Amino acid sequence: MASVAATDRRTRRLATRAVSDRAELRAFLDADRLLAAYAICDLEDKEFARTRWGGAYDGDRLVALALEYTGITPQPLFVMGRSDGIESILRDVVRPRTAYVAVLPEALPAVEAVYRLDPGPQMVRMWVDRSQFRPYPADVRRLLPGDIGELNRLYQLGFASWLPSSSIADGVYFGIRLHGRLVAAAGTHVISRQARIAVVGNVLTHIDHRGRGYATAVTGAVTAELLRTCDQVVLNVRSDNPPALQAYRRLGYVEHVRFEERLAHRLGSPWPDFTAPLRRFFSRRET
Repeated sequence: MASVAATDRRTRRLATRAVSDRAELRAFLDADRLLAAYAICDLEDKEFARTRWGGAYDGDRLVALALEYTGITPQPLFVMGRSDGIESILRDVVRPRTAYVAVLPEALPAVEAVYRLDPGPQMVRMWVDRSQFRPYPADVRRLLPGDIGELNRLYQLGFASWLPSSSIADGVYFGIRLHGRLVAAAGTHVISRQARIAVVGNVLTHIDHRGRGYATAVTGAVTAELLRTCDQVVLNVRSDNPPALQAYRRLGYVEHVRFEERLAHRLGSPWPDFTAPLRRFFSRRET
């Protein structure tokens, strides 16, 4: 009987369509809210208008999702659920020419059926809550919207990034200054007040001041502030960056899952590969 059921599942055609019901999306994403933290935050009013969602249905049951964050290409593409559903959505509903796709390793073949993926190291999703968090005492200061120029100057030394002052106003940013100069900072990518979850990101220390615990200190300050109103805080870090992994572990962060985050090019696209110069640190989805 089990083999018959498996055969039925493989041969039954899934229905795919655009999805806009936030309650339905949230119910599916809550099955693994740590993995889906970005997507859950994108359900907030401020972000939802910038998103496009596709779902795959086995009968009336939602079995897979794809989320495309719209804007200047390439933008984030998050997939979750059954592999056959992911492949169907990417073929028929959510079809960016290029995107930074986030996908669990077991679903990678479903994405590769539709996209050519650039190589890259696995990413680690880490998380912390109040019971696990360990503060890191240091002389850090909350950054204000008026600090945006100084913050962007710091970031341009480490990765291609530009932030508007609203990023500080709407998020949480802390920094460390030496002799009046900002040398380290950390902030947030997205926050969901409703779901009580947030994503830390944009962590950078000036190259001349690394190895002194500054990244740990500013990340700890951001995390502490977020945990006042959030139940969990998550972040991404490259699996080939042991110092960063250790720094976050010192704050109480633990690994939840490893996943692939790759620049994806749609197979058969008539457009040239103009994204090659953009293969850089992808600041929205990594720390």
